[in-house]
Amino acid sequence: MKIVIAPDSFKGNMTSLQVASAIEKGIKRVLPRARCVKVPMADGGEGTVQSLVDATGGRIVRKKVTGPAGKPVTARYGLLADGKTAVIEMAEASGLPLVSGRDMNPLKTTTYGTGELIRDAMDRGARHIIIGIGGSATTDGGAGMAQALGVKYRDSRNAVIREYGAGGMLNRIAGIDTSELDPRLRRTRITVASDVDNPLCGTRGAARVFGPQKGATPAMVKTLDANLKHFGQLIKRDLKKNVLTLKGAGASGGLGAGLVAFTGARLKSGIDIVVEATGLKQAIKGADLVITGEGRVDFQTAFGKTPAGVARAARRFGVPVVAIGGGLADDARGVFEHGIHALESAAARDMSLEEAISLSRQHLANAGERTIRMIQVGQKMARKKRRKTN
Repeated sequence: MKIVIAPDSFKGNMTSLQVASAIEKGIKRVLPRARCVKVPMADGGEGTVQSLVDATGGRIVRKKVTGPAGKPVTARYGLLADGKTAVIEMAEASGLPLVSGRDMNPLKTTTYGTGELIRDAMDRGARHIIIGIGGSATTDGGAGMAQALGVKYRDSRNAVIREYGAGGMLNRIAGIDTSELDPRLRRTRITVASDVDNPLCGTRGAARVFGPQKGATPAMVKTLDANLKHFGQLIKRDLKKNVLTLKGAGASGGLGAGLVAFTGARLKSGIDIVVEATGLKQAIKGADLVITGEGRVDFQTAFGKTPAGVARAARRFGVPVVAIGGGLADDARGVFEHGIHALESAAARDMSLEEAISLSRQHLANAGERTIRMIQVGQKMARKKRRKTN
């Protein structure tokens, strides 16, 4: 049998490759000669860099950049095996976990470090950059990111604004100067992994929906929303790009808008990007079974999460899909309507989260074994039915 194992990571516990390897161990107990093809997956959020590096034989790059509060941080990103593709998670340079206390202020936090990662990737020869933009500490519309790539902002007196681009200073910008924007961007394809469709501003905009979780008070939210609108209007006037009506522009505090406006990026579903980058469809071709999974499977799994994307890829070839979850929610059966044919839980009994994590490899191997044994029961039933028919 050819079995493709394509799970997401179990966040805070195991990488997607580690999950796949544990499941493979259980499969081999029953089918020692099975051909298991491991394809580490992600949905564009946390863990995407590691998954794509593992899936392609790439490498991790570490770079000291400007953190969201303007202090140095060391961020990681991936260079894939082709040497021309880089994978960046903006949270590594501009993420919420990098700020606390007084630094947790979206009026002042910046995406400058994310721009520095983009520049470093181009320095190393990347000509396709995949950027996951979840988990930001910022609401700057990508203004800081653009500065790191050469953009200058001028005030009402035509003087260059020297401070980092941040949500609280956008209203002071009177003009956008792109004359020194890194020319390599014209030769670089940038793909943004985002499943958020929020606009830049307004009731569903970046400030109102996501600002409070980044430390914004009601007064800050009002200021940030007005500033993002002002920034969007300047982009439309000076760059001739309308990000005010763009779906997904509000992702990561408006970084979606900034990437589209300044780098020509395209917004795309995160799982679709990973399916393409890993060559998952080619791996599934000719397979007998696909096993996917994530830390918790519930009804939301069917919408933009890794198991749903894997199931869509498998449907093209008529290959059945089993999803293994670290846990299964009561509404998990809703995924059966979206191309997942069966579910299995890594947790075979009640246990604490601590125990589940500490023994996760063992539990996943056992779940892999149970999955194959249940499939064998179905095969035996089918053979018995055929004998009766004949």
